[in-house]
Amino acid sequence: MDQPQPHRVAVLALPGVVAFDMTIPLEVFAGTDAPYSVRLVTADGAPVTTSSGYGVTPHAGPEAFAEARTVVVPGFWPTWAPPPGPALELLRAAHDRGVRLVSICTGAFALAAAGVLDGRRATTHWRHTDELVARHPTVVVERDVLFVDEGDVLTSAGMAAGIDLCLHVVRRDHGARAAREVARRLVVAAHREGGQAQFVAAPVPDVAGGSLADTRAWALEHLGEAMTLDALAHHAHVSTRTLQRRWRDETGTSPLRWLSEQRVHRARELLEADPTMPVEEVARRTGLGTGDNLRLHTRRHLGTTPSAYRSAFGTPARAPGPPP
Repeated sequence: MDQPQPHRVAVLALPGVVAFDMTIPLEVFAGTDAPYSVRLVTADGAPVTTSSGYGVTPHAGPEAFAEARTVVVPGFWPTWAPPPGPALELLRAAHDRGVRLVSICTGAFALAAAGVLDGRRATTHWRHTDELVARHPTVVVERDVLFVDEGDVLTSAGMAAGIDLCLHVVRRDHGARAAREVARRLVVAAHREGGQAQFVAAPVPDVAGGSLADTRAWALEHLGEAMTLDALAHHAHVSTRTLQRRWRDETGTSPLRWLSEQRVHRARELLEADPTMPVEEVARRTGLGTGDNLRLHTRRHLGTTPSAYRSAFGTPARAPGPPP
């Protein structure tokens, strides 16, 4: 049987590329079992100097763009130095061909300079959102999210949010199980929603009583059960008002939105793992109640139906074998 053609990813290193941002897509896409082929490229094929002061040599030059189906633009510094004209032309041409464009951190400034963010939602590092608004007023800047998925153009906030976005791309292309395996290898959280806040005020609370991590772990073990704010607060031994405040401080989102996201994520895993499990049973096990409610949530979070998601990413049902 012919092997599927790899999905070719070009990581465009601009002058002053942020080394951390540059290595994220190389590690995420090159290290997955999914069929990606990743190359580090520059607009002219020549080495560039990172923002840390050392040079990097690319795998290829502009010819790699002709084969790429995804182009990733890592952050660069300083942002007020416009990217080279040839790099912007390559990005425009790739966009016109329908290539998926992804930026990490301040890489959004390159996409904006190329004009591909005009009229679109986008984000960047929280320290640079004001600058992005001022320099590119036609871009709809989302100031307080981890990443924005506009379909063919995706942008992330700073630094580690680039990992979240690249895992989101793997999840979108190949399902939750593939993304989870990459996350396990990288020893990072397998799933953070793009709408989560960039800057969490108190990741390790200094208030008496510690964090709500135990309550979140308990909630994950009981996703199939009815879950209310009162139940969560009772487990955490705090008032509902305190629970909501501390939950948002620690996760950047509300308890109920967090629960909804976790339930959909669990539903994805079940839909992928068992091709015979009825949709109603998936809904029951994830606490979403009914098949109709599961369909509503998958449409809202994933833009598809449970059956379509299972067809795309589920494990095929095996035909019964001969008797032993």
